[in-house]
Amino acid sequence: MRDEAGFIVSAELVLIATILVLGLIVGLSEVQHAINTELNDVADAVGSLNQSYYISGFHKSTGFLGLETHAFTRGSAFADVVDDCDNNQCDITCDVPVLEGPKH
Repeated sequence: MRDEAGFIVSAELVLIATILVLGLIVGLSEVQHAINTELNDVADAVGSLNQSYYISGFHKSTGFLGLETHAFTRGSAFADVVDDCDNNQCDITCDVPVLEGPKH
């Protein structure tokens, strides 16, 4: 009765460790899938932002009829176009299962 003194037998320890490792693998797989899905949502949100801008230029004219230019700044513009993988065009989560080919 006093030989084991409350210690777990090695066979029980192997069984418990196996169950814990299998549960950990399944749990981490689900965490990975959830993180990929959320990062895909973040990428879709960033891809849907319109990054176009337009800055008008200005100038200062003086003299007779304002024909003499003292200073000017040119304007600038950029038009955002659709990039690859904007708005979930590229799916990075799970693919559809594919049948195996014939065995030779």
